Amino acid sequence: MRAIISGGGTGGHIFPAIAIATALKEKDPGCEILFVGAQGRMEMEKIPAAGYRIIGLPVAGLKRSLSLSNLKLPFKIAKSVRMAKSIIKEFKPDVAIGVGGYASAPLLWAAQRLSIPTLIQEQNSYAGLTNKIIGKKADRICVAYPGMERFFPKDRITVTGNPVRSSIHRPTEDERREALSYYSLEPLTKTVFIVGGSLGSATLNNSVKSWIESGCPGGEGIQLIWQCGKYYINDIDAFMGSHPECKARIKHFAFIDRMDLAYAVADLIISRAGASTISELCIAGKAVIFVPSPNVTEDHQTHNAMALVNAGAGKIITDAEAPAGLMKLATGLVKDDTQIKHLEGNILKLARPSAAEDIAGEVFSLYSRTKDNERHCNAKQR
Repeated sequence: MRAIISGGGTGGHIFPAIAIATALKEKDPGCEILFVGAQGRMEMEKIPAAGYRIIGLPVAGLKRSLSLSNLKLPFKIAKSVRMAKSIIKEFKPDVAIGVGGYASAPLLWAAQRLSIPTLIQEQNSYAGLTNKIIGKKADRICVAYPGMERFFPKDRITVTGNPVRSSIHRPTEDERREALSYYSLEPLTKTVFIVGGSLGSATLNNSVKSWIESGCPGGEGIQLIWQCGKYYINDIDAFMGSHPECKARIKHFAFIDRMDLAYAVADLIISRAGASTISELCIAGKAVIFVPSPNVTEDHQTHNAMALVNAGAGKIITDAEAPAGLMKLATGLVKDDTQIKHLEGNILKLARPSAAEDIAGEVFSLYSRTKDNERHCNAKQR
């Protein structure tokens, strides 16, 4: 089988795409896979690092604010569609897979018009614009949440969950001990892990800074792993330099290379509510406070978070409330062992650790059906 996987822009799209590719290779080591992404975006670095070939398209997203770059957008889209058609004709895929994000739109649109079977993977509980458009003609739609028939044809939906990095799993005690050493943490102290994504979150960072400036109220017996993001690391470095009394129990990083160990040692996690992150938290079985980003299409992070909150599998605080209330909520919750165990038990029930393998199974099912149809047509012609 020859497959194209398209999408990207953020780790939330890229890591699931790599997980799907890995699952395809495990089912069929001879499977040929080509990635198609957006020029200048994260996937152009991460995909080759994972051992796969990628071609970049000049497609870009629409800027919400007034921007001259929006005037160039129609020309970039048109060029991207032309390039996508050429890529398809040269690579000759049996199946085209879209993982969301504007990078997948030209490739999947072209594939459908060239009669290539298409499968899309929608990670969020509120479908993105690209997938809503492509989903109208997609042969298979893999989703992570129930009730997605409001966006897609019901007879083509399969609930698979979201693929996650292979390193993410329910942590063991040995991994927790390794994590304590790796992050230089105290073994008998409660640990809160604050993760704002690879770029970082100004709201989460400002919430922690305000808490530190107030003298860390309620913070007795608590230590932090603080992932502040590459955009904010210089500012946080300077801030922590002016608070040397906190350095022993607050470890800050631009990026977390060993996410598995950060999950393993955390008693409570504070996070945005991206779909990929939520899927990882479910598999890791961790208590979490969600702070949904308001800067996303259709407020889909709030929809994602509320699906867990309504199942008793997480807590939520709004972006606007976070600077004043987040750390107060976190310092109280992390010391409440009964609540923590309750949240962990409920979030584990939502885990779908075989999501990548299930999606790969749908891809091969689509491929087999297509080949059966081709053989049937050839037999009739003879």
